[in-house]
Parts: sequence; structure tokens; C-alpha cells
Amino acid sequence: MFGFSPLAPAVDYLRTTLSARLAAARSRDPEEGASVVEWVVITTIVVVLAVTIGVIITNALNQKAQTISNCIGSAGGTSGCK
Repeated sequence: MFGFSPLAPAVDYLRTTLSARLAAARSRDPEEGASVVEWVVITTIVVVLAVTIGVIITNALNQKAQTISNCIGSAGGTSGCK
């Protein structure tokens, strides 16, 4: 009744895989983490710049669209739209 468990090979494989990954993580160069931090900082700066530029362009387009809408709305009048 309490014989072989079908999960035993999976548990053994998981234990072996995790042990190998832990050993590999411990043997890595500690300065490798600094490189990752630098990439995170650089990526954050690039994303912030891209979002800022996107907001500026969106605002400029919305202002121009509002100007065009006002000119269309006052068509036939003397609003000075050209």
C-alpha cells in the first residue's frame, strides 16, 4: 500500500536541479551583480526618457488637434484660421 510513489522521480529531479543551480549561483563572480544593477539603471533612464518624449509629443499633437477643431468649428467666420 505504501510502496513506490509516482512523484519520487520528480522530487529527486527537482532536488538535483535546485542543488546544481544553487552551486552555480554561489560560484559566480560577485561583481556580476554590479553589472546587472548598471543595466537596470540604464534601462530605467531610457524608459523615463521615452515616456517623457511620448508625453511631450502627445501634448503637442492634442494642442494642434484642438486648434484644428476650433478652426473647423468656426468655419465661415472670421476666426483667422488659415
